[in-house]
Parts: sequence; C-alpha cells; structure tokens
Amino acid sequence: MFNTILVALDNPTLSERVMQALNNLQLDSSTVIFTHVISTNETGEQQPADRPSADPQRGLFRHIEEELQAYQASLPCASKLEIVSGDPPEEIVRLANIYEADLILIGSRGLTGVTRILQGSVSSQVVSEAHCSVLVVR
Repeated sequence: MFNTILVALDNPTLSERVMQALNNLQLDSSTVIFTHVISTNETGEQQPADRPSADPQRGLFRHIEEELQAYQASLPCASKLEIVSGDPPEEIVRLANIYEADLILIGSRGLTGVTRILQGSVSSQVVSEAHCSVLVVR
C-alpha cells in the first residue's frame, strides 16, 4: 500500500471526486498530506511559497485551511495540511519530494483544445514531472 499520499485539492466540486477516490484506497497505515496551492495568478504577487499570504489574502488562506481541515477530519489515518503559493504543478511536485510521497492524487478539470493550451494542465505537468505514481481523477 501507499505510506504517504499527497492529495492536491483546489476546486470544491472536483475535490469531492478526489476525496471519493481517496476513500477507495486502503488508508489505515498511510499518512495523507492535503495541499492547496494558491497560484501567484490568484494573489497577483510573488512571495515565498512556504509563508501564508499578507493580510489582504488572510481571509482566503483561512477559508482554504478550514476546507482542508474538514477533509482531514473525515480520515481514519494520520494527515497534515500544506497551503503554499506559487506555480501549482511545481509546488505539488516539490511537496511530493519533501514528503517522499508514494502517490499524488489530483483532479483534472478536463480542459481540451485552446482552453487547455491557454490555461495549461496542472495534472499533465504533475504526471510528467513527479517521481512517484500519480492518480488523476476526472
């Protein structure tokens, strides 16, 4: 089984599907790391990835933290929270490396065509750069 699972959550609708997939895994002896990456496009500023946002963004950070804590409370195993800012694929892979994750669980928005080209695919980039297995939930 998986010792450490990094779960990247960002969209409430997609997060529910990702959580369903997580609950289908055998988690008894696993550690789950819930993460949300606040894109620098959302904040409009460059800042260190390991620090919470300044006061104007404090409400956003708190809201994300509360959502992740709700998911965390539903688990039968050990878990941690990581809220960082930066480039989402880069930060997800970085956290997977730090925690030596065996699996990254991530959702896919299902973008195609021009929209995918313009907005990019976080899940595709994570799949190509991660050192561990990646489960993409549609």
